[in-house]
Amino acid sequence: MRRARLFRYQLPLDAGVVLRNQRLKTRDGLLVCLNQDGREGWGEIAPLAGFSQESLEACQQAATAWLHGWQQGDDAALPDYPSVAFGLSCACAELEQSLPGAADYRAAPLCTGDPDELFAMLSALPGEKIAKVKVGLYEAVRDGMMVNLLLEAVPGLRLRLDANRAWTPLKAEQFARYVNPQWRDRIAFIEEPCRTRDESRAFAQQYGIAIAWDESLREADFRFVAEPGVAAVVIKPTLTGSLQQVREQVEAAHAAGLQAVISSSIESSLGLTQLARIAAWLTPDVVPGLDTLTLMQAQLLRPWPGSTLPLYGVERLEAVL
Repeated sequence: MRRARLFRYQLPLDAGVVLRNQRLKTRDGLLVCLNQDGREGWGEIAPLAGFSQESLEACQQAATAWLHGWQQGDDAALPDYPSVAFGLSCACAELEQSLPGAADYRAAPLCTGDPDELFAMLSALPGEKIAKVKVGLYEAVRDGMMVNLLLEAVPGLRLRLDANRAWTPLKAEQFARYVNPQWRDRIAFIEEPCRTRDESRAFAQQYGIAIAWDESLREADFRFVAEPGVAAVVIKPTLTGSLQQVREQVEAAHAAGLQAVISSSIESSLGLTQLARIAAWLTPDVVPGLDTLTLMQAQLLRPWPGSTLPLYGVERLEAVL
């Protein structure tokens, strides 16, 4: 016998979380739970404001319709909304025990806060030292100075920078000129530095700073091909679709000689632990980009190892199915 449950959650975020010029005070989403023959599978449906095309209300309607059919024995195709397809496919994979349990809990930490504490934390990173810096929120010169400071202070550190297409070619040039040329190869990549792909390609080739595609993956004309200056693709499953689609993107990236990085879209701790499992499965040699739990004030159902945030149980969820 099949049984499905759908819950709505709302988690408080730390002050100062801004996405696409929109301040977020809470992270809202859905959790789905499938039960069959004594087995259970969970998944998270969490469209991200400013990035996902679908609204949470539309996701709830689509998930509810699919789950009603599933309970009646209908194994219909997953809904088209990427976040719904991803969450439902994770729940199905857990139910079928096809999602490996091993997880990669390494996370490239997001560089924020007190510089002295930040330097100490980065210096203490075990193994490969990789961290992330958001750029493009302030002046490009300031970003360049910050990157210089981090690379100088922490030997062996490599940085992933995320610009979210914020820079004009002029601002990208201002940034590059403030980064010591001898340290540019310690920038693992900048995600989408400029407003167009052509501008980003030109930047990479002119200044010898590698770039990665992120938003481009969700554009109809994108193709996985090797290009000068392009080092990686950043795959955000919540914005991509089902587990099968995520796997296909990783395989296409590898076939083109590109590094694939599994990255979060500010999911709850439940979603993050599943992303850690997906990263260990599909990209085992690459540190995933999952350091977004620090933006939360609580965890949900499954804890992230080492986190001291309070853990909310099912009783804190609103049942909607």
